Amino acid sequence: MTAIDNTPDTGTVTMYSTPWCGYCRRLKKQLDESGIGYVEIDIEQDPASAEFVGSVNGGNHVVPTLKYPDGSTATNPTLVQVKQALGL
Repeated sequence: MTAIDNTPDTGTVTMYSTPWCGYCRRLKKQLDESGIGYVEIDIEQDPASAEFVGSVNGGNHVVPTLKYPDGSTATNPTLVQVKQALGL
């Protein structure tokens, strides 16, 4: 999956992250515990995805950035915000 084809399936999210991001690890654990599916993209390995993250964060490569099935995004959301965005 690339930044061009990164819209997740209904009920899931695309998570842009880095291996060293503590906030990313925390959110992944919470998503796993809640049974919410996600596809993780390491922006350090995918320049197009890093550009996408920058484009939705005022030029900053802030992670975690999530993309929802409706095409909307959220930067460093809480689990509650993710559930609300997914209608759970």
